[in-house]
Amino acid sequence: MKRVVVGLSGGVDSSVTAHLLKEQGYEVIGMFMKNWHDESVTLSDDCPWIDDSNDALLIAQQLGIPFQVIDLSKEYKERIVDYMFSEYESGRTPNPDVLCNREIKFDVFLEAAMQLGADYVATGHYCRKIEHEDGSFGLLAGKDPNKDQSYFLCQLRQEQLAKALFPIGELLKPEVREIAQQMGLHTADKKDSQGLCFVGKISLPQFLQQQLKPKQGNIIEIPEDLTAFKDYESIPVQADHVKELASSYEYSENQGHVVAEHQGAHYYTIGQRKGLHVGGRPNPSFVIGLDVETNTVYTGQKDDHPGLNRWALRIELEDVHFVSSRYDLGKLNGLECDIRIRYRQPLQKGILHVLNDGLYVLFDKRQRGITPGQFAAFYLNDELFASGIIAD
Repeated sequence: MKRVVVGLSGGVDSSVTAHLLKEQGYEVIGMFMKNWHDESVTLSDDCPWIDDSNDALLIAQQLGIPFQVIDLSKEYKERIVDYMFSEYESGRTPNPDVLCNREIKFDVFLEAAMQLGADYVATGHYCRKIEHEDGSFGLLAGKDPNKDQSYFLCQLRQEQLAKALFPIGELLKPEVREIAQQMGLHTADKKDSQGLCFVGKISLPQFLQQQLKPKQGNIIEIPEDLTAFKDYESIPVQADHVKELASSYEYSENQGHVVAEHQGAHYYTIGQRKGLHVGGRPNPSFVIGLDVETNTVYTGQKDDHPGLNRWALRIELEDVHFVSSRYDLGKLNGLECDIRIRYRQPLQKGILHVLNDGLYVLFDKRQRGITPGQFAAFYLNDELFASGIIAD
């Protein structure tokens, strides 16, 4: 009998995952990852980790499976939280959930599971795994288009994927809820968790202020008729000009006017609308640029502002990661594929170009809010085969 350790999070998805595996004849062990202790930054209406741990224990008892709690808070701080602080401090926007899967769930947690003699680890992710004819593994999007979570696993390696099981990837979310209700599982009607992986719903500025001190600066609004935008519009949307199309705009304070003040440019992200506290403008304001050196936040009105929309992006060659072993940089040049630059974004068509200074993505349509530090994931026929960190 194959042994599988399930990452029981205290939610309905991992609960049904454990149930399905037990039904399929696996020897199932439930394990809760305790990765965060500081509740001072979580919002009051969100369940702290101890409630989730109790729910996970109740599910293990209902299913009649062994249950353990593993404390990975040290590794989580070193690999995820410190990384977050560093990225925000540099004016980039990290994706801790992607890193959490690569560094915690399918690394430290996987290693702990192997020490228990496990053949696999399983999670409640809405994605699928297949084995190709050559023995390699492929990561597929989940069957539920509204819940597909393959993007969060875009940094997995072949050896991690080989040991992973995703039992609910073939199901729709309502079907998962129905199974939980039919089985009378304690978590059947529990709301989905939101916010930072293992931390919960947080006040991001309050969270970042643990390490990044407030620093007052100006919010400067950039008009739509800037010469740089007009120059950009004149660039042909063709492969020969992909470097120019991927270049981010550089703003200066004399190009616009002060509309508000902020408490630290490192607290903001490209495309952000909420939390700007910019009033008195005819239209909604969005962050279109950050300069942590001068501590300046640049904004523009309306989400179609030219400073917020670009045709291309660049990824450093060393930051290109292959989930599939059937691809390499040589096979990417000129490849037309589907691309996702944020979770739950509809797949976008584009062509990849491998040049001497990076992997460039030229989209069929202009993309809103291309954000340095985030991940771009590449798909062919539902398979997520590679990804990379968007460069400045």
